[in-house]
Amino acid sequence: MTHATILIINGREKEWNDKAITFEQVVTLAFGTYQNNDRTIYTVTFTRGQNEKPQGSLVAGDFVNVKHKMIFNVTATDKS
Repeated sequence: MTHATILIINGREKEWNDKAITFEQVVTLAFGTYQNNDRTIYTVTFTRGQNEKPQGSLVAGDFVNVKHKMIFNVTATDKS
C-alpha cells in the first residue's frame, strides 16, 4: 500500500503518492491546471526538501524528490 506524502503548496496541504514531483505537476496542484503557452510564466520554489536539495527552484521539465511536509510556493504571471 502506498503511503501518501503531504505537500504544502501555497499554504494548502495536498496529498502526493509518488517519490518525486515535476514542475508541471506542482503547478497543476497549485492552480488546478498547467497552461503551456508564451503568455503565462510560472515560478516554483521549495523549502524543507530532502537533504541533497533542501531548497531551490524548479523550471519546466525539472523534478524534485519529495519529503513529507515539503513546502512549495507557486506563482503565475500573465505577460499580456
